[in-house]
Amino acid sequence: MDIDQFLNNTRSTIDHIEPQKTGTTDIVVLNQEERMLVNRVFENLRIYSPETMVGVATRVMDLERLSVSISRYPSMHEQGVLAGQPRTTETLIETLCRIGDGERMLSLPTKAVLGQGFLVAKFHAFSAITKVATNSGFSDKDIEELRQATLNIMFTIMAEDVYMSLLDDPNLNSDVRRDIAESLAELWEHRLDQHVTSVAPVLDAVWTVRDKIAPNFGTMIGTSELLLMTIALDESWQKFISQRLSREDVGHSLEEFLFGISYEDITLIRKELRTRNMSAVGRDEVADIIGHKATMSNEDPRIFYRAYTQRRNNANARKRLQATGPKKTIEDHYLQFIFEREREQRQHGNQ
Repeated sequence: MDIDQFLNNTRSTIDHIEPQKTGTTDIVVLNQEERMLVNRVFENLRIYSPETMVGVATRVMDLERLSVSISRYPSMHEQGVLAGQPRTTETLIETLCRIGDGERMLSLPTKAVLGQGFLVAKFHAFSAITKVATNSGFSDKDIEELRQATLNIMFTIMAEDVYMSLLDDPNLNSDVRRDIAESLAELWEHRLDQHVTSVAPVLDAVWTVRDKIAPNFGTMIGTSELLLMTIALDESWQKFISQRLSREDVGHSLEEFLFGISYEDITLIRKELRTRNMSAVGRDEVADIIGHKATMSNEDPRIFYRAYTQRRNNANARKRLQATGPKKTIEDHYLQFIFEREREQRQHGNQ
């Protein structure tokens, strides 16, 4: 088979990767936006570098084959009996609401465990495609769209972590807990999440705008900083800030997010400022006080995810040790707010 035949076959295969159809239980390889973006990459590479296009096509076909294999495992919606016990969507949701983190892994459906690996493989594929586009002279618009697609995949991976974290909160409203469990099961089914499309741009914008703000490490959060962040963001984030920022845990978790350092580091800086009789300290001086640089870069989605996992691990450690400081990440608080708001809207709509 020559290169033209391979490319034609590849293009034919990709054209058959359709958006999720209602009622199916397959993992979605590419959603509609991703599919259009990948096809545009193919068209550009067909002219610029057919050999590179073969590599990109192979990556996408590998994802398709992986998704087919994983989709062979039982659906989250499948009803059956295992060892005399009924297994349905309802029993899955009840199990998710009941069990804790320590016993969850060995209780998860096989499709859920394998599907996480699919998302990681998809993240790597889109990261590689973005690098190819950058090195192949693609337009800034195309490169930014690829970056956003890669970021959305990372946020989908992160959404699963956040849902798990929220389910571990003993104080979570039981109805909201059930809503989160249902969303988690649906994420496992198709490896798509309905909340990512609205949450990802907001958190990315807040993450990015930090670099445009000269942080004041004395007050840590100033009115002008929050106004700069919220003025260009959507209505849900503005309501979240106005309704929840006064809660101590939310305020501390937002501080960690904004300034890329832990609550303990922030406490140390404030103590040092009092010792030095200073009202504030610049970003460059922070590293000298806490012994490391703050996490501020927004160039790679991996940095965002790493910062999230560090904040999540710190929050979990504080819960176990009953230490002071935020017990949830800002991502936890924001997604919980969205679920609670959605439930309130449904209740008002039914009245």
